[in-house]
Amino acid sequence: MNRFSCRFQGELFFRLTERFKQAYTETKKGGETMNQKQLSQCCKTIWEASELRFKEKKSSAALADFLEQEGFTVERGIGKLATAFRAQVGQGRPVIGLLAEYDALEGLSQIAGVTHPEPRPGYKSGHGCGHHLLGCAVAKAACLVKEALDGKSGTIIVFGCPAEEGGSGKTYMARAGLFDELDCALTWHPSSINTVISGSYQANVQLYFHFHGVASHAAGSPHLGRSALDAVELMNVGVNFLREHIEDSDRIHYALIDCGGKSPNVVQAAASVLYLIRSENNEKASALVERVKQVAQGAALMTETTLEIEFDKACSSMLSNPVLENVLWKAMQQTSLPHYDDSEKKAAEAFKRTISEENLYLGMPKILRRYPELQRRYLEEPLCTWIVPYEHSEALQMGSTDVSDVSRVTPTAQFNAACYCMGTLGHSWQLCAQGLSAPAWKGMDYAAEVLKTAVLNLLDDPQRIAEAKAWHLEKTRGEKYHCPIPEEVLPKTNY
Repeated sequence: MNRFSCRFQGELFFRLTERFKQAYTETKKGGETMNQKQLSQCCKTIWEASELRFKEKKSSAALADFLEQEGFTVERGIGKLATAFRAQVGQGRPVIGLLAEYDALEGLSQIAGVTHPEPRPGYKSGHGCGHHLLGCAVAKAACLVKEALDGKSGTIIVFGCPAEEGGSGKTYMARAGLFDELDCALTWHPSSINTVISGSYQANVQLYFHFHGVASHAAGSPHLGRSALDAVELMNVGVNFLREHIEDSDRIHYALIDCGGKSPNVVQAAASVLYLIRSENNEKASALVERVKQVAQGAALMTETTLEIEFDKACSSMLSNPVLENVLWKAMQQTSLPHYDDSEKKAAEAFKRTISEENLYLGMPKILRRYPELQRRYLEEPLCTWIVPYEHSEALQMGSTDVSDVSRVTPTAQFNAACYCMGTLGHSWQLCAQGLSAPAWKGMDYAAEVLKTAVLNLLDDPQRIAEAKAWHLEKTRGEKYHCPIPEEVLPKTNY
């Protein structure tokens, strides 16, 4: 497809999206009292701002302002996090938390609706994980519950949670005790399929390794220099050799933060690398961190440089609650799935053609491999029009989320709702490009309805919360939550 036809397709995409949003808003008139038009604008504002961890000023304000105007009592800057907030409605028990996110990803700037990689002029970041949809669906769900409370006992709290991507905002919030008041917590995540999320996720630790050497003329006096960049490179080589001797559940990633300068004729006196280290649980992650630290110390010895290690953030492994998973599964079945017209399917097919057949298959969720018919539909159809059968699992999933730290404090569960063509990979330009599409809006609406139904079901049957608490108590053995981020470590905005 040439660039002109891609441009035309992008324009068609926007016309379809705007037409859907107008029709969507009109269908809500006279029904819900919530300001749907304002919520849609809020979602677009967050997508366009594409703010990174702990810098989500516009995004956080947009959601907090919306909820405040809808009658929620809003407290901003909670837990000493400038872009975190707490919005409450109702009174009495149970106290149910809904977790909203709104941060973007570095390096994923992308023009919406265009089926090739093309960054938005003036932007380096983008919503390659759909958190603009995540936060707005949570806000809508809370408003729908508010309208249906009708004197029922129960408190709903929306937590505006910054910095899920690379910042572990919820971990800092958990450390501050912000989730201690909850009886349970629910959330969701945009995806290309509809499914209850089950299983554990990796704990992780993120650290900066700063090497300090001595600058010198690289030709005239190289013997006087001590290269910090050499130390970074040797550390990376050493860690790459370490990979042979770690467990299958371990992952180690790194990014060069400071290469020491742009002149090859100067021995670099300072260089830094950022490492993200994952393992099955907090204890194993901490042990792997110590091994990586030893490699870094060895690199410093080899280069006669000094090493400074700076703790950035961490999060725990997941404790997904099967009682609440069943509540979400029932709510998903009770909620009508979105219907897609031919133009929406055609647009989704255009994006699906940008995903290689190999990546489409390798990126398939493992649970689908047990259902040949669903596997076929995943590979062949553009959009998900079904719900994956629910199966509770405690198997480890590769990846991490700071929702895990909430799950260590209170019973927690989450689900996926389809917002993108099937096969769209997380943290990809394709996902970012579909972020304002009609299927994305419809998936967000479906997620809000599921959350609303799940919360109302819990309010009508508080015994389910008691059962969820009993399971949580058994799994944690009654031990108090221990935050993997040391007390003295503060959130960093200079990412």
